Amino acid sequence: MINKEFFYEMIKTASVSGSEYNLQRKIINYMKDDCDEIISDDVGNVTSIINKNSPIKVMLSGHIDEIGLIITHILDNGMIKVVKAGGIRIGLYIGQHVNIHNQKGVVGGVVVTNEKLQSNKKLKTSDITIDIGTTTKQETLSYIAVGDTITIDYDYQLLKNNRISARAIDDRGGAFIILEALKLAKKKGCSIGVYATTSVGEETNMRGAHWAASRIQPTLGIAVDVTFATDYEGTNPENSGYVQIGKGPVLCHSNVVNPIINKRLIKAAKNATIDYQLESYMGNTGTDADKILFAGQGFPVALVSLPLRYMHSSIELASLDDIDACIELLSEFLCQIEESINLNPYQEE
Repeated sequence: MINKEFFYEMIKTASVSGSEYNLQRKIINYMKDDCDEIISDDVGNVTSIINKNSPIKVMLSGHIDEIGLIITHILDNGMIKVVKAGGIRIGLYIGQHVNIHNQKGVVGGVVVTNEKLQSNKKLKTSDITIDIGTTTKQETLSYIAVGDTITIDYDYQLLKNNRISARAIDDRGGAFIILEALKLAKKKGCSIGVYATTSVGEETNMRGAHWAASRIQPTLGIAVDVTFATDYEGTNPENSGYVQIGKGPVLCHSNVVNPIINKRLIKAAKNATIDYQLESYMGNTGTDADKILFAGQGFPVALVSLPLRYMHSSIELASLDDIDACIELLSEFLCQIEESINLNPYQEE
C-alpha cells in the first residue's frame, strides 16, 4: 500500500488550469530526494527524473490542472462574474460554496441561486454570479482581483471499500500515480531513464504535454489519466467499454496507442498478478497521449487510466485500490524495459 498523504495534499491544493504553480512547488519539494534531477519549463511543467544518463527515456505524463472558474469582472453591487476554465458542468455550480484563490489567501463565496436559475436547463457560464458578502465593486476588489481562480469548496472524503470522493481526482490521481511509480521503480532497481511530468493546461489547451515531450524527446510516452467508469446507472458502456471501479487500471486500444507498448503493459500486469481492464477509442483520446504522439518528430505512446465515476462534476469518485494497482503496474513495466526495445510493429521480435 502506498502512503496517500501527499495525494490528499494534492487534492486540497487548488490548481485551476493556468494557475498550477503552487501545487507544482509542492511536487518539487515532495520529489526532490527521490530523483537525480527535477526540471521545470516556461509553461509550468515539472519533470522528475531518474537515470538521466540512460539512452532509454520513458516519459510518464499526468496533468495537475483542474477545471474551475476565473474571475472576469465585478458588478457595481459587488457581485463577481466569471468565465470557465475547462469543461465544467454549469448546473452543478448553482447554489454551491466556492473558494477564490489569490496571493492573499482564500476568499469564501457562494454561487447565486434563485428559482429562475434552478429551472433553467440551458445554463451558460454567464449565468454564474458569485457573492462574497460585499456590497460594492470597490469593496470586492479589496479582497479579490480579475484573473483569480475559483474552485468548489470541497476537498475529499474517504468512503467505504477503500474509495474516495474528491474534487479534481481528474487528474490528481494520474499525477500522483506517475510520481509514486517513479519512486517504486527506483526502489525495484529500474535502470532506464524515467521522466515523470506533472503537466499543465490539459483541461484547456493541452499545452503542457506537447511542450514537455518536445524537449524530453522520449523513447516512448505513457499518459496516465482518468476514464469514465460505466458501472452505475445512466452510463453507456457501448461508447468505449465496460469499466468498473475497483477492478484495476484501464488500458486503451486506440489508433493513437502503440500496440507493442500495450503488450508490454499487459505482460507486466500478468507478471505482477495485477487485474486490468480494457477500453477502446478511435480518434483522439482527449488526454496527454494525443499531444505526446504529435510532439516533435512524434513519439509512440500508450494510455493507462484510473476508473472514475462522476467525471467533471463537483465531486468525483475513485478507488484507492485502483491507484495502488496503477502504481504497481507502471513500476513493473518500467523495470522490464530494456535498452534494445523495439516499438515498430513491423519489426516486432
